[in-house]
Amino acid sequence: MKNLDSKVNIIPVIAKADTVSKTELQKFKIKLMSELVSNGVQIYQFPTDDDTIAKVNAAMNGQLPFAVVGSMDEVKVGNKMVKARQYPWGVVQVENENHCDFVKLREMLICTNMEDLREQTHTRHYELYRRCKLEEMGFTDVGPENKPVSVQETYEAKRHEFHGERQRKEEEMKQMFVQRVKEKEAILKEAERELQAKFEHLKRLHQEERMKLEEKRRLLEEEIIAFSKKKATSEIFHSQSFLATGSNLRKDKDRKNSNFL
Repeated sequence: MKNLDSKVNIIPVIAKADTVSKTELQKFKIKLMSELVSNGVQIYQFPTDDDTIAKVNAAMNGQLPFAVVGSMDEVKVGNKMVKARQYPWGVVQVENENHCDFVKLREMLICTNMEDLREQTHTRHYELYRRCKLEEMGFTDVGPENKPVSVQETYEAKRHEFHGERQRKEEEMKQMFVQRVKEKEAILKEAERELQAKFEHLKRLHQEERMKLEEKRRLLEEEIIAFSKKKATSEIFHSQSFLATGSNLRKDKDRKNSNFL
């Protein structure tokens, strides 16, 4: 809550107020307020500078924190249905001021002090937030020598500083981009050299394989030619042998015939 009191309007509320007796509830309210004060938690105080609502708001400030009871169930009380919590010992009505402070809280927030809450949120919390953010960005009301500083001058200085920082980062990004392009080109060139070497190796193997096949083809053709020559020689020899055998047979036959005569 200490971290929240500078960012939002804090209104302390005690929930489930029907779980304790009125005496215990009053003691708990006093203890809670004393702990808030001892811890330096700034809670929202209803304004008392307007005479029309000063008395009511002063009375409500004295009743903080509000003890409320919540329920979405409707219970029949008398001749009407009201939002309440049903217990074996009785009914606790949400909108009964004798049972809880829900009506007071609603009236203070919505009807009486809505505009003041908006104004506090804008003039205090938002302005504090805006001031902190501007200080984080380097915008201050005073300079190094505690002299008033124009917002326009601070803006121009910051704009110039930001412009220089942006140019520096752009230059760094350009250099980084060029470096990465060079590295990528080197990788691609190395890959190209490897592919070229692999291609030359495969080409050389192909040439060697082709030369081997050509040599085998040449040898095979020589063997075919030699075989053809041998075959032709064999056929000539065979025909000559056949002719010689036929001639000898005719001579023998003629010799036999002459002897017979």
